[in-house]
Amino acid sequence: MSTSLTDTARRGDRPVFDNGVSAVPVRELTPTGKFTPGLPYELFGLAPCSPAIGAEISGVDLARPLTDELHQELHRALLEWKVLFFRDQRLTPIQHRDLARWWGTPEVHPFLPKADLPEVVRLSRGADSPAVENVWHSDASFETTPPMGSILRAVHVPDVGGDTLWADMAAAYDGLPEDVRTRLEGLCAVHDFTRSFGRRLGPDDLARMQQKYPAVAHPVVRTLPESGRRLIYVNRIFTQHIEGLSGQEGRELLEFLYDQARHPEYQCRLRWRADTVAFWDNRATQHYASGDYYPHTRVMERVTILGDRPQ
Repeated sequence: MSTSLTDTARRGDRPVFDNGVSAVPVRELTPTGKFTPGLPYELFGLAPCSPAIGAEISGVDLARPLTDELHQELHRALLEWKVLFFRDQRLTPIQHRDLARWWGTPEVHPFLPKADLPEVVRLSRGADSPAVENVWHSDASFETTPPMGSILRAVHVPDVGGDTLWADMAAAYDGLPEDVRTRLEGLCAVHDFTRSFGRRLGPDDLARMQQKYPAVAHPVVRTLPESGRRLIYVNRIFTQHIEGLSGQEGRELLEFLYDQARHPEYQCRLRWRADTVAFWDNRATQHYASGDYYPHTRVMERVTILGDRPQ
């Protein structure tokens, strides 16, 4: 590219903080499109965790079956705030899976270990299994139809540490300078599991899984069908390269886009307690599980909800 992306990022059409992040007004961070944001919530309490992303929900017992009305309000909150937090939720694996079914089909993850049900992944990290999720990423973007969302429950957490952070990739897209957004139009990036989950497989199993889950190209900027919001859709774990760009140019652009998730202005952070549940829109966010609790143990259970092909 003719000028550095760092310089370009400081010449946008909005005020810019000292770290180069555009000061996007909060009203621009609120989704617009096929649903109406900002309406009051009648069936639960909602406390935002930041201006852009994250909200704690009160007055909902997720162990009880939802009603259609409650599901619709929770879905609107998910679209508006990208990740929802629920405290003191004592869910069995069956209740966990059945909750996810309100939003779609729970996935049986092709690589991760399972709990009591095939749809419930168990993530146990500690002295014998150090954290590997401490990289900004979107779950399973290597799939042709990546997950719509993930519901994660804390089973056991350390006294200190083990927080998870989420970044709003729609707000990050809105904060890009106009010339960078124009540069991204029509670009696609290739996503693949080989450099992550593939490292744990022997040659035969790797070849079999590569045939089942071949590398796939997704738009660098995807659109959420419910809201029309555009967002950055590349991540450091699964994205390999941008189609049609030379190695150096593509790497430079990807590194710049990866780094957008690292800006606190686009983030929220959760300090876990046992029986806390986080439900995030996997299309619109990236997340980072801090590995600072080693050698103590952190045990989580997750159900992932199948999605559609990015457009």
